[in-house]
Amino acid sequence: MMSSEKPDPVDLQPSQLLQIVADFLESEQIPYRVVGSMASIAYGEFRFTNDLDIVADLNLSHVDALCRTFAAPDFFVARHAVEDAIRQQFQFNIIHIFSGFKIDVMLPKKSSYARLEQSRAQRLSSPDGFAAWFAAPEDVILNKLIFFQLGGIEKHLRDIAGILKVKGNEIDLSYIDAWSARLNVTSEWELVKQRLQEESS
Repeated sequence: MMSSEKPDPVDLQPSQLLQIVADFLESEQIPYRVVGSMASIAYGEFRFTNDLDIVADLNLSHVDALCRTFAAPDFFVARHAVEDAIRQQFQFNIIHIFSGFKIDVMLPKKSSYARLEQSRAQRLSSPDGFAAWFAAPEDVILNKLIFFQLGGIEKHLRDIAGILKVKGNEIDLSYIDAWSARLNVTSEWELVKQRLQEESS
């Protein structure tokens, strides 16, 4: 948990919003991991993002505390959406009113890979003020491959390339090779490697 000094809600930066969410989840002892764009930026190359994606293992007993923490006038969250997402193992969002920054909270899948992904989460901190649990870079890459397969959005491949360029030999390529096959994204992973090879030649 970071400084107890409360920042001005009007001037909150993405890293400060991340910390507010992380502090809440940790105070409630809720397993979580930051994924998506913020994780890609943490491991790779900077790009603008106006949202935060978090996988959090919430249950209905957490709803009251969550709605109190992210209440008006600073935030908007729909209680019924939170409850429905928990019951259906789906997702809901929290909006920071002053900036429009969106926090997408996703319930974890009940799969062996999701459990493994949570166990591999890494504690990261930054000079501009956050300390939180992030999905490991290999798992960020694998999820980006899945999202690219589903929607064909190029930003996912750019994010993956950025992580590979920045982290280099720190990335466990054999782990990605194995799990890309199990998650049926082998062709997408081969496309990424082919593009990187073409860029370096």
